[in-house]
Amino acid sequence: MKKIVNWLCAAVMVVLSAATPAAAQKDWPGFGRYAEKNAALAPGSVKVVLIGDSITELWASTHYEFFTSRGYLGRGISGQVSTQMLARFSQDVIALGPEVVVINAGTNDIAENQGTYNQERTLEAIVAMVRLAQANGIKPVLSSVLPASGFRWRPEIKDAQEKITALNARIREFAEANKLLYVDYYSALLSPDRTGLDTRYSKDGVHPVIDGYLLMEPLVTEAVDKALSSRKYGKLKVPRR
Repeated sequence: MKKIVNWLCAAVMVVLSAATPAAAQKDWPGFGRYAEKNAALAPGSVKVVLIGDSITELWASTHYEFFTSRGYLGRGISGQVSTQMLARFSQDVIALGPEVVVINAGTNDIAENQGTYNQERTLEAIVAMVRLAQANGIKPVLSSVLPASGFRWRPEIKDAQEKITALNARIREFAEANKLLYVDYYSALLSPDRTGLDTRYSKDGVHPVIDGYLLMEPLVTEAVDKALSSRKYGKLKVPRR
C-alpha cells in the first residue's frame, strides 16, 4: 500500500509540474528547501510534522524551542499554495515517518500566489494530503486559515476575509465529518471588529509575531496530544461540493 501511495505522490507532482509554466519549474514544489535537513534526521526521530507556508516556516524559526521541546518539526515554505504542499508531501512528511501531521494551507491560495483562487481545488489538495497521511499510518490534524483583511503583495484582493471564512467552514465541515481534529487559529487571532488578524498579534496583518504564536501553541498542542492518543480513523468521507 505504501508503495502505491508514494507512487501516487510522484504522479501528482508530475501532473502539477506539467500544468506550471516552464519558467517556474526549476523547483516548483520546493523539494530542495528541506532535502538536506530531512536526510540528516535519524530514523524514527520525528513525532509530529507541521506542513504549511510562511506562517509555519516563521513559527519554527521564531519559537524554535517550542518545536524542539515537543519533537515537532516545521516544514513550512514561504509563499506556497496547497498544491505545492501536496507535491512535496511524500518527501517532507511521509518519508519522515511521523505519528501526526498538522496541515495548514489556504492563505496563499486565496492570495492567488499561483493563479486564480478556486476553493474546490484548495479543498481537494487538503483532502489529498489527508488521504496520503492516513494511507501511510499518519494521523492528520487540520487547521484553519488565519484571519487576514488583505495581502500587501496582492492589494487588488478585497474580499480576503470572506474567502478565508468560507474556506475555513469547508475545512471544519470535512474534519467533523471524518472525526479529524481541527485547530481553530482563526478565532484566537481574529481582531475585535472581526475584520482581520488582531494587530496585537501581527505587524503585517498576515503573519503572527511571537505573541500570536504563543496563542496558537496550546491549541495545536492539545490537538496533537489528542491525535497521538486516539484510535485509528475510519473510511474517509469526501466533502460535498
